[in-house]
Amino acid sequence: MTKPLGFEKPLGMRDILPESLARQRHLERALRQCIERWGYREIVTPSLEYFDTVGMASATLTDRMFRLLDKQGHTVVLRPDMTTPIARVVSSLYKDVPLPIRLYYQTNVFRAQEKEAGRNAEFFQTGIELVGDGTVDADAEAIALAVFCLRAAGVETFRIAIGHVDFVEGLLEETAPDEAVRGQFRRFLYERDFVGFRQLADELDISAEDRRRLHALLRLRGGKGKIAEARELTANGKARRAVENVFSLWQALEAYGVTDALLLDFNLISNLDYYTGVVFEGYAADLGSPLVGGGRYDRLLAQFGRPAPATGFAIKMDRLMQVTPLAPSPEQPPVLLCYTEERRKDGLAEAQRLRQEGRVVVTRLVRDQAEAAVCREQADGEFICLTGQGE
Repeated sequence: MTKPLGFEKPLGMRDILPESLARQRHLERALRQCIERWGYREIVTPSLEYFDTVGMASATLTDRMFRLLDKQGHTVVLRPDMTTPIARVVSSLYKDVPLPIRLYYQTNVFRAQEKEAGRNAEFFQTGIELVGDGTVDADAEAIALAVFCLRAAGVETFRIAIGHVDFVEGLLEETAPDEAVRGQFRRFLYERDFVGFRQLADELDISAEDRRRLHALLRLRGGKGKIAEARELTANGKARRAVENVFSLWQALEAYGVTDALLLDFNLISNLDYYTGVVFEGYAADLGSPLVGGGRYDRLLAQFGRPAPATGFAIKMDRLMQVTPLAPSPEQPPVLLCYTEERRKDGLAEAQRLRQEGRVVVTRLVRDQAEAAVCREQADGEFICLTGQGE
């Protein structure tokens, strides 16, 4: 006796059933319409990429990638993100297309998970990349578009936190002389372990003024007024330049009229080391993890031979699905059309006529009136039966 096939799926993989998929597709359409109005064009890249190109350049850790061997012996990866494949395209197929280039995507990405993590290994993202514009207005465009996307998705309560990687780096360089210690501070900030951050600051052999500045860093989260507080903490170096960049960014965002959905977070830090300037994360009420993340990455394109500034963001669709009330309108029940073998031609012709009118029609072959009666009981909407004796 043949052993039945199992029902288990690979770790982190999941089925998306029709009801959930209909909501996701409806949400994707709303986001697509919003993004395309800003001049972005959709791109699709392969699910498989060479490890030596996209895999090596990706910010995703190697042990989080699905790696395989193709028949030629090359190591390939299931795409762990979309930013790196788009950088490859812009530097190769689009090498003669003038900058700036605006592209967007709606697709799945893959990241291997530990067994105890309980996270998806395949998940869907909607994102944009603005390549070739290094101005503060490009950063403002990406953040403003993220705001408009969340509004288009029907998210009622959310905030996008904005930081700058050079502010944290510059302030740590000014106050903590040892790189290993700065690494500990970065880890505490990334993990939002402010207790550990304060304890480490108190244990260091540094001046009282530098200790005060480190403690003050943790309070730099709020509205426009935090810019002046951040400026007061800095010398005329990297951190000060970052503050002035954020000040100019805020002015541009005020012109967009979106600052009511924003807050400044000068201790925001990312675990992706390719970010080079402004970074941001979007949070919704009652959702502990960010549903959108992005920032400026000006060094990635150079790895593919076409140096260019760039910025962008990605919306995590599974998290967005948890907080949006947006849903497709209830579908009308399909017409159930039954026919006997003698009336097959008439039945299928009638079904096609109704479909051309825009109706949804499900057909079923029945042997006799008894089977037709069973079908009638199962019909959710209109029922049509064509038998050998006539309709």
